[in-house]
Amino acid sequence: MKIFSIAVVLAPPGGPVVILSSANDLSSFSFYQKGTVSEMLTFLSKTVVERTQQGQRQSIQEKVYTAHVYNRGGAEQLAGVIVTDQEYPVRPAFALLTKLLDDFTTKVPQTSFGNPSAISFPEIATYIQKYQDPRQADAIMRLQQELDETKIILHKTIESVLQRGEKLDKLIEDSDTLSKQSQMFLKTAKKQNSCCVIM
Repeated sequence: MKIFSIAVVLAPPGGPVVILSSANDLSSFSFYQKGTVSEMLTFLSKTVVERTQQGQRQSIQEKVYTAHVYNRGGAEQLAGVIVTDQEYPVRPAFALLTKLLDDFTTKVPQTSFGNPSAISFPEIATYIQKYQDPRQADAIMRLQQELDETKIILHKTIESVLQRGEKLDKLIEDSDTLSKQSQMFLKTAKKQNSCCVIM
C-alpha cells in the first residue's frame, strides 16, 4: 500500500482550482520518471477536484492509481486529495483527508488562500510519511489489528493450558502423594467439565 501524493486544494464552485499545499512520495520511481509522474499527479489531483461537488467524497481509479477526493466546501471552499495505489483502503484515506483539512484550516489563515506561494504548511510532508500505513489513519483498522493480535495470544494461551492439562493428568495418575480418593475426584471433575468445548 502506498500514498504517492497528498494535496489541499482551494476549490471555489465554478472557479479554477488552486493547489495550496502538497507533498509527493516518488521514491518508488526512477530519477528520470519523477518529473513526469509529479506533473501527472498534479494534473490528476486538480481534475478530480474540479469534478467533485462540494460536500461530496469519491474515489476515482486511473490505471494503477486511485484518487480519493473530499471536497468539503463550506466557507473555506477546500478539498483534499490523496493519490494512492489500488490496495490502499478507502476508509483510512477519507479519515486522513478529514484530519488533513481540519489541521490545515487550524494552522493556515483563510486570508492567505489568495497567495498560495506564501502558505507554509510543512505538516503535509509528515502526513504523507506517517500515513503510508493506513492503520495510522484509521482507528477502526488499528482496533481490529489489536483484537486480532489479542485473539492470537488468547488462542496460544488456551493451547498451552490444554497441553499442560494433558500433562497434568499423567502427573496425577503417577502421583503416589495423592490419595486414590483425590485422584478419583480430579478424574470425575474433568469428565464433568469436558461437556464444554473451548473454541
